[in-house]
Amino acid sequence: MTGMQTFLAILLIAAMIATVAALVRGVVIFLRNETHRVKAGENETGPTAASIKSNQMMQFRIFFQALAILIVVLILFLGGRTS
Repeated sequence: MTGMQTFLAILLIAAMIATVAALVRGVVIFLRNETHRVKAGENETGPTAASIKSNQMMQFRIFFQALAILIVVLILFLGGRTS
């Protein structure tokens, strides 16, 4: 593995951790919001602040996931080029 591939591997691990963190945070926010709504007997039709935050976390997850895929492509490209 070259220095660049090692660097990209570290970035890949960071992107994967960020993906999982955004996923878990988004799900936790969603579940907390829905549990509160059910317990309170609320039947709101519009988005709440918590549901908007959950949606933002899922968008971050998609971004980090795309970044991880891009890094994998770069690693494979560099690996094929040096062989």
